[in-house]
Amino acid sequence: MTSLAEAVLSGNRLSLARLLTQVENNTPDGRAALDVLFAHTGQAHLVGVTGSPGTGKSSLVNHMALSFRKLDLRVAVVAIDPSSPFTGGAVLGDRVRMRDLSGDTGVFIRSMASRGSLGGLAQATAAVVQVFDAAGFDVILIETVGAGQSEVDIARLAHTTLVVEAPGLGDEIQAIKAGILEIADILVINKADRPGVESTERALKSMLDLAHPVQKIFQHHGQSLRVEAPAQPESGAAMWIPPILRTVATDGSGLPALIDAVRAHAAHLHKSGEWHRRDRNRLTAEFDLFVQQTLLDRFRARLHQAKLDEIMDSIQKRKLSPREALNVLLKDADYDHF
Repeated sequence: MTSLAEAVLSGNRLSLARLLTQVENNTPDGRAALDVLFAHTGQAHLVGVTGSPGTGKSSLVNHMALSFRKLDLRVAVVAIDPSSPFTGGAVLGDRVRMRDLSGDTGVFIRSMASRGSLGGLAQATAAVVQVFDAAGFDVILIETVGAGQSEVDIARLAHTTLVVEAPGLGDEIQAIKAGILEIADILVINKADRPGVESTERALKSMLDLAHPVQKIFQHHGQSLRVEAPAQPESGAAMWIPPILRTVATDGSGLPALIDAVRAHAAHLHKSGEWHRRDRNRLTAEFDLFVQQTLLDRFRARLHQAKLDEIMDSIQKRKLSPREALNVLLKDADYDHF
């Protein structure tokens, strides 16, 4: 795997594809290669694209990649597709919509099956992104399934999160309830040539005013009172207010403004120090998940099946709560080798 990792670092696309398969399948060789590549990561701009199904995310990602290529930036696309209930594989619908990118050696598209993971993000997504980062891609676009409330998971991975809405779907309130707007760095109203775009924009603006107030003026005993927004970040950089942009992905309308906003947000992250904080939070979350999974695997490996069956019987008969059962097992566990 060391030679395969070195080939990826040298720009070999075939080796990159092979390593992505190893990583996605979580093989020992794939994990070993990730350890080698990790020192070469941390340079790419990770851009998450999320939103409800039917908003045109795939077409938007396609044109975003084309726009970034015009800026001579290498682009990787990680498209999280729904899993087939029969084979467990990705449907590859996103790749069908991205045929404009085929043949460009500066673009690499990887479709992945969500495999039932919450938030539409496959468990191996972070590892795949790490490989692309080490391979020297400047921008990594991560498109999620669009599964609903748990889509906020994308905010843990991406530096910049785009939330895509579309007029006529009637889901503005659902997006607000789901907390989608809270994780948006940029709001995109795609399919803006459809009727109802004004009402969609008004709804999003009203919610942004609540989440990011600039100043509020209200009447009190006949006098106008003004309340200023919270102070700027300690770094002195201006607070980032998510812009609302209109696009029509099918013909590329609004894409230049969107690309400018994405690059402006990256500049803001660097200037304010938020880039460092988000990167640290992402790595902390990844480390915590790794610790949890490793400790769970080791704990289960040391636990005899007969004892586990006995404990589960006690839980099922309501003699022990799950918490009490865990305490019983921990008393018998050997902590020294955890």
